[in-house]
Amino acid sequence: MLHRNGTIAGPGVPDGMNDPLPPPPDVLLDGASLYLDFDGTLVEIAATPDGVVVEPLVPALLIGLSQRLDGRVALISGRAIDTLAGLVPVSGLTISGSHGVETLWSDGRRAGPVRSAGLDDAIAAIRLFAGDRDGMLIEEKPFGVALHYRGAPDAEEDARALVQGLAGATGLDVQTGKMVVELRPAGVDKGDALRRLQAAAPFAGHRPVFIGDDDTDEAAFAAAAALGGCGVLVGPPRATVAQYRLDDVAAVRRWLGGLT
Repeated sequence: MLHRNGTIAGPGVPDGMNDPLPPPPDVLLDGASLYLDFDGTLVEIAATPDGVVVEPLVPALLIGLSQRLDGRVALISGRAIDTLAGLVPVSGLTISGSHGVETLWSDGRRAGPVRSAGLDDAIAAIRLFAGDRDGMLIEEKPFGVALHYRGAPDAEEDARALVQGLAGATGLDVQTGKMVVELRPAGVDKGDALRRLQAAAPFAGHRPVFIGDDDTDEAAFAAAAALGGCGVLVGPPRATVAQYRLDDVAAVRRWLGGLT
């Protein structure tokens, strides 16, 4: 059943309301493949993308989890893969970036689409829009562009309208998130990323678990469930297809840290 916000009613989520989801059990990762969102899941969301703080415990945690799961740990994020690799310098870590558009495999191979011919014009239009408004921030990505309005919340309606119009002109898709709207290649999301990784070694044949906080993570929750796994929502209760929930970033770190 679809909710008004576009998410699907899942276990413990009747139409129009949310029953509390339980925390994930300690045995959840036994024999699993683990997929993690980054901002709002492993690190606190910052006022700007460049302002994020990555404590040393984050890469150490990923290394410990990778060792326990024989390399079956990957990041699936809206950030570009090169940005993530710089923030989390963990050798051999698989990363899917730009909401599943691009992939950096553990052996260094890269995969991604052809850059849209209209992307540069779209970036120019977004720069012109943001230049007249305080608090707007533009995040350019290899295959898309994000417009952050956390510093200008009153501009949300105009920002979304602009990007929606540019999507029609460029053939790119619109992706919304927490105080951000962006253009990205059509037909790809975090669920596609999870399915792609799950079909390859070392992830194949192991139950997928995805942990994330944003609406953009719902596609990955659904993909994990369809493949016999589950999702873990981070943050306050809301309509979701995830089966478990952790309160915040600190709770994610505590839970994962107790399993390494």
